[in-house]
Amino acid sequence: MTEKTKFRPDYSGSMIEHLGIRFLPSDDETVRAEMPVDHRTSQPFGMLNGGASLALAEIVAGHGSMSLCRKGEYACGVQVSGNHITAVPIGQIVTATGRLVHRGSSTHLWNIDITTVEGRLVSTVRVVNFIMKKK
Repeated sequence: MTEKTKFRPDYSGSMIEHLGIRFLPSDDETVRAEMPVDHRTSQPFGMLNGGASLALAEIVAGHGSMSLCRKGEYACGVQVSGNHITAVPIGQIVTATGRLVHRGSSTHLWNIDITTVEGRLVSTVRVVNFIMKKK
């Protein structure tokens, strides 16, 4: 049996803190987080920025992969591909739910759906993480 990393990240000063992302209760194959649509995450015309959605998705997938890494490993995002479906105005909160699609020894594949509080699909994103050995 391999030793699992004790993943207790400090988000202070990170993009996670800057974007106001908050992790929600999750398990080994599902990761959930929410992000406000506000001045930090919006387009100049008051709608959620697609780049903020992609950042949220990559952060969720990275968090999920890191929690699955063994001692001496870390996850590195190598591909993010998304489709944006619905515009979301300032003042809303979006929720990202990441589901592990593939857990290999060197790669993890995640699908992340970002939804509104009402359950409307905002974006759907695929993220590939390489699992690297610390040197």
